[in-house]
Amino acid sequence: MSFDPQSQFAYDERLGIPTPRLTKDWNEFTAREQSEILYFWETVRGAIPDRIFAFEREIVDLQSRLDEEENFDLVCEMTWDIAERASRINDLHLYFRLNQDVATKAHH
Repeated sequence: MSFDPQSQFAYDERLGIPTPRLTKDWNEFTAREQSEILYFWETVRGAIPDRIFAFEREIVDLQSRLDEEENFDLVCEMTWDIAERASRINDLHLYFRLNQDVATKAHH
């Protein structure tokens, strides 16, 4: 039976990437399975800077629109949207660093 590393990930709509959803403790995977999971995660991790950049562009766009907006309700909504995108960027940074920690442990 072949191991599918993608089965250890679930697509996160909010972040726009698959995120780890390991079905067992890391040490319970074989060395080969760990390697395959890390390889798959490395491809996902490579897309994280692009996702961050996309959210940053959305924030810049919202901020420029916010400067022109006079409707208080819309200002509140745009401010919330900016905060939500900033939260996504923060979460993506955490996932980006996650791989560094896991990869370091796996190689030691």
